[in-house]
Amino acid sequence: MIVVMDKDSGDDEIAQVVKRLEAAGLKGHLSKGVERTVIGVVGVATGLPELRESLALMPGVENVVPISKPYKLSSREFKAEDTVIEVGGVSIGGDQVVVMAGPCAVESEEQVMSTARAVKAAGASVLRGGAFKPSTSPYSFRGLGEEGLKILAHAKAETGLPLVTEVLTPGDVELVARYADILQVGARNMQNFILLDEVGKAGKPVLLKRGMSATIQEWLLAVEYVLSQGNRQVVLCERGIRTFETHTRNTLDVSAVPSIQKLSHLPIIADPSHGTGRWELVTPMALASVAAGAHGLLIEVHPTPDTALKDGAQSLTFAHFDELMARLAPVAAAVGRRLALKGA
Repeated sequence: MIVVMDKDSGDDEIAQVVKRLEAAGLKGHLSKGVERTVIGVVGVATGLPELRESLALMPGVENVVPISKPYKLSSREFKAEDTVIEVGGVSIGGDQVVVMAGPCAVESEEQVMSTARAVKAAGASVLRGGAFKPSTSPYSFRGLGEEGLKILAHAKAETGLPLVTEVLTPGDVELVARYADILQVGARNMQNFILLDEVGKAGKPVLLKRGMSATIQEWLLAVEYVLSQGNRQVVLCERGIRTFETHTRNTLDVSAVPSIQKLSHLPIIADPSHGTGRWELVTPMALASVAAGAHGLLIEVHPTPDTALKDGAQSLTFAHFDELMARLAPVAAAVGRRLALKGA
């Protein structure tokens, strides 16, 4: 349920409602809008009808409304306004399209530095790169670990681009958070609830990818684990789901973009690289995602994709990335958006 406070309610009245919820074994999460404050209630308690009645009688309370969705804090019922997340001078979730680009995996300092310079020159505003890599096969390249994080930090220092990189285990959250501006939780870990709790506690923006077989409701319920730890800075990423089709690596569910925007206040971006697995499909699906309303894109770029240690088949060359960015601007403008630039 949510407790809607009167527009004239004060901090003391809000505090008393939160105290009453805590006494019932529940947590109250505040969402302060332009006109009023809403308190989202999460947890398990008995006697909810009686609790709702008592809350409705408290000073400063305008209304107590049950939330019909199983996901609470991510829902439009809890917060009607779009959430905008500020990361290193970049706004994610507003009227801009944020492009996060870089190599799938950090392989060397030269590879990362050249890619960081190229994507920034083309208009990307966030640098992506994997230091810890999950692999279907244990014999595939699994990343450089902290050495990879240090290389990414060097690229950030030179270019000024904030970093998004993946964290695989709860024990690595503190380490990765020392380097990253955005903590990525990959598709395979979407329902790693212990990891979700830990990234929620880290206090850094989180990029949560959709699991390859997850429904939209399961995805939003996974988000609740992060939000319930007090971290409201979550970006959703549609990266393709597993279907019967074998021509592409996954099936990019472009319909998830407007669906999420109807159900949730959180920003959503698309990953057409993993969504297709084929570099020649990345640009058209990136354009389609932005036309559908995506707040951003996650694009894999590599100086020499044919020699990449991970996902070369879906990585754009510098020239192809330049072409994508040139075509992206008019599509963004057509749907009332503009390409984000760091600090813009």
